[in-house]
Amino acid sequence: MEIRVLRYFVEIARAGNMSRAAEALHVSQPTLSKQIKDLEQELGKRLFRRGGASLSLTDEGMLLRKRAEDILDMVDKTAAEFQSLDGLTGGEVQIGCAESHQIKYLARTIKGFKETYPLLRTHLTSGNTEQVVERLDRGLIDFAVIAEPPNLSKYNYLEVPGVDRWGLVMRREDALSEKERICAEDLAGLPLICSAQGMKYDIPRWCGEKADMLCLSGTVNLAYNGAVFVKEGLGYMLTFDRLVDTGSDSGLCFRPLDPPLETKMYVIWKKFAVFSPMAELLLNELKARLPREK
Repeated sequence: MEIRVLRYFVEIARAGNMSRAAEALHVSQPTLSKQIKDLEQELGKRLFRRGGASLSLTDEGMLLRKRAEDILDMVDKTAAEFQSLDGLTGGEVQIGCAESHQIKYLARTIKGFKETYPLLRTHLTSGNTEQVVERLDRGLIDFAVIAEPPNLSKYNYLEVPGVDRWGLVMRREDALSEKERICAEDLAGLPLICSAQGMKYDIPRWCGEKADMLCLSGTVNLAYNGAVFVKEGLGYMLTFDRLVDTGSDSGLCFRPLDPPLETKMYVIWKKFAVFSPMAELLLNELKARLPREK
């Protein structure tokens, strides 16, 4: 399989139409059709279902799309790394981040770093710890910022200063908002929204055997979207403080948990990882600055 053909395949999958894909790729439609037919023959599988002018992926096509997108991400990342070797005024660095107010320390470090390397471009991918670690393991990102202690057999790490405080986001008119702090008994029977990671690890650590009283209504990996559900009356969200707008005009409020529940953040990277020069320089800057941040 050629990289060029994989790019053709992914563009067709995204466009859902051969002529639109050909226009975007600046190749003729017959040329594109032949390349995909040759690819299907090479793999021995049909990749598209044809329905008039539209195309949809077969099960085999969906598998190839996932693999092709990963391959193309890696190819583009490698090309960017080699381009950065020509001069170290800039370069590309890929970072995966769990949602946290503590990301401010990463942002501060990068801001200072860009004074020396103004052409640095950072690409942030957000997700829960499992999602960003998966991308790290596949080599698609250079570093990950995660919300749980790292696996020391696989990763090196830096501890991010500060902690994230857990609490409950609810509508301001809710009777529970009258309380200054929320205990486990307050949550019994309520429809709760939380990250899958938080509900599996953090909340049981907080309430122990009382976790059996809790009712998980749904999971979310971006607090903003969870806040929209809360506004619409779909439940109460357990999350970190300062991730969603709880100002007077937002209609929402945040109340911390009692006893307090806090989570540390960590910057991790694979042991024996080979970095681009720019990623290596940024890592050294993080090692120098993060321990001094307060």
